[in-house]
Amino acid sequence: LLAEAFWLMEGYFVRTLGMHRVYNSAFMNMLRDEENTKYRSVIKNTLEFDPRILKRYVNFMNNPDERTAVDQFGKGDKYFGICAVLATMPGLPMFGHGQIEGFAEKYGMEFRRAYWDEQPDAHLVERHEREIFPLLRRRYLFADVANFLLYDLFTAEGHVNEDVFAYSNRVGDERALVVYHNKYAEARGWIRTSVAYAVKAGQDDPASSSAAGSKELVQKSLGEGLALHNDANSFTIFRDHVTGLEYIRNSRELFERGMYVELDAYKYQVFLDFREVQDNEWHQYAQLAEYLNGRGVPSIEEALKEVFLQPVHHPFRELVNAHMFHRLMDARVTELDRQPDTGLASEVEQKTAHLLREIRHLIENGITGESVDETAADADAIALQVRQELEAILCLPALKNRFTFSSSHKYRGALEYVQGGPSATDRASALRAGPLAADKTSALRAGLGDDPAIWGTLLGWLFTHALGKVVNGADFEQISRSWCDEWLLTKIIAGALQDLGLDAGAAEHAVRTIKVMISHQHWFETQAPETERVYGVLESWLKDDEVQRLLQVNRHQGILWFNKEAFEDLLWWMMVLAVVEISADPLRPKAEADQEIVTHYDIIEKLQQAEEGSEYQVERLLEAVKK
Repeated sequence: LLAEAFWLMEGYFVRTLGMHRVYNSAFMNMLRDEENTKYRSVIKNTLEFDPRILKRYVNFMNNPDERTAVDQFGKGDKYFGICAVLATMPGLPMFGHGQIEGFAEKYGMEFRRAYWDEQPDAHLVERHEREIFPLLRRRYLFADVANFLLYDLFTAEGHVNEDVFAYSNRVGDERALVVYHNKYAEARGWIRTSVAYAVKAGQDDPASSSAAGSKELVQKSLGEGLALHNDANSFTIFRDHVTGLEYIRNSRELFERGMYVELDAYKYQVFLDFREVQDNEWHQYAQLAEYLNGRGVPSIEEALKEVFLQPVHHPFRELVNAHMFHRLMDARVTELDRQPDTGLASEVEQKTAHLLREIRHLIENGITGESVDETAADADAIALQVRQELEAILCLPALKNRFTFSSSHKYRGALEYVQGGPSATDRASALRAGPLAADKTSALRAGLGDDPAIWGTLLGWLFTHALGKVVNGADFEQISRSWCDEWLLTKIIAGALQDLGLDAGAAEHAVRTIKVMISHQHWFETQAPETERVYGVLESWLKDDEVQRLLQVNRHQGILWFNKEAFEDLLWWMMVLAVVEISADPLRPKAEADQEIVTHYDIIEKLQQAEEGSEYQVERLLEAVKK
C-alpha cells in the first residue's frame, strides 16, 4: 500500500496506519529550499524513533501535483547532487515524467498526451547515464537501513555544518559513503561520528542487553560504520564514483579522526569499492598515504608502484625527458668528418650506469620479487653498449656519406632506405628502379630529418631495450619489455614524447612501436636456413599480440586484414634496428657489417614484395612469403 501523506505526516502513515510506503514530500521541498537543518532533523528524528521507517519513504524531486524537476532544481550541480542523494538514500527513489529528459511541461494525472513539443536534453540525459544510472544499478547497497548511518560534519571550529548530508551504508563486504553539500558556499571538515539511532532489543541488534521491547540510542564511528579494522597497519582504499579517482586512508585514523572532506557549492561524492589492505615490511602503503596526503589518483596500485619505484624513475627521467631528447637530436651527425659529441655520449653512459645500478639495488632488496641471474651483465658494460648504440643512432643521418665507389648497389639501397624514414614505399620502389632514381628520391625527401616522433621513438627504445640485462643476460628482451608496463616506464616515455610536441595518440603509437622494437631487437640474428628465413621472421612478428595491434590486424567477413602503412612502418623500424645494432659493434669488421646489412635488407625487400601481392590480407602475405 502506497500512501500520499499530508505535510510531515509520513511517519504517522507508516507507523500507525500500516502503509507499506509513503510519499516523502519533505525530501523535495526542504532540499529544494535548502532547509537543510530541518531535513536533517527529519532524518535524525526518524532514526531515533525507528530507523526502519526510512526504508518506507518514497523520495522524489517532482510529481504530477508539483512543478517539474527542471523548474524546481535546474539542470546543474544542485539538481545532480540532490538526484544522487535520491539514488542513494534508503527507501524508494521515484523519478517524475520527463525528469531525466529535462522536460519543463507540468502535467497532471488527467493528461493523456504532451501539449508542448519538447526534445530530450542530450547533455542532461548523458550526465544521468554517467552519474546517476550506475548508482541506481546498485540500489541493493543503499535501499535498506540495517547498516545505514547519518554523520555530522564538524568544522575546524567544532561546529556541525548542517548543510552537509553525509551517510554510509553497506551490504556484506560492499560499502558506500555519500557526502553532499546543499548550499551555495564552501564546506570543509571532518566526518567522524554518526548521529544517534535507535536499537531495539531482539530486532536490529540481537546482541543488545536491553530488555525486550526497550530501545537505546547508539552512535558509531566512521570506521565502525564501514566495518573496517581498527589497526594501524590496515589501510582502506576506495573510489569516488564522480571523478573515478581512488583514495587511501589509514583504517585506524578513520576510527579515531574520521575523514576530512572539502566540498564546493552543490558538489557531492559517492565513495564506493572499499577494500582494506595490510601494509608490508617496507611500509609502502604508509609511505603512499603520506605522499598523497589525501589526494586522489587514478589508481592506488599504480601510485604505489610509483612510490617504491622512485629510485628507478628518477634516474630514468634524467635520460627520458624532452630536454635530453632535444639535446640528442641537436647532436645528430650529418657530415662524414664529424663524430658524435663525446661529452654528451659520456653523460648518457654515466646516467645509464646509474639507472642500471638502481635497478640492481631494487631487485637485490627483494622489493620486486625478482632475482639476479648468473647471466646478468655488469651495469658499466651495459651502459657502454648503450653509448655505442647512441653514437650509431646519431650517425644515421650521415649514412649516405658512407657510400664508396666499391659499395654494392644493394648496400647503397639499404642505407638509402633507412634514411628514407617510415612509410618510404616510393623511396624503396625508386631504389629497385636503379641508383639514379634513388638519388633523385633522396634529393626530394628529407629522410630522418627533425621528426620528433622518429627520434623520440629511437631514443625511447635506446634507454629501455637493454635494461633486463642487469638481471638476466639470456632473456633480457622480454624482461625489458615487461618492465616497460610493470614499472610504468611507458608512462614516463609517453610524457616525454608529449613534451616534445606529440599528441596523446601519436605518443601512444610511438610507445607501442618501442615495445615491439624491444621484443624483436635481434630479429635479424635468425639461424634458420636461407630458404625459411623470411617466413620465420614474419611468422615470429605476427605471433606477437603487440605487433598485431601495431599492424591493426582485424577480422572482417572471415578474413584477417592488416594496415598497409603500418606494415611498411614496421619494416622500416626493423631495418633501422638491424643497422643500429650492427653499426654499434666496434669489433665487427666494416666489410662484414656491410654484408650483414645487405643480407637483412634482402629480407625486408622480400617482405615488401610479398606485401604488394597480398591485397593486405594476412594469410595471403604469409603465402606470398612462402613462395
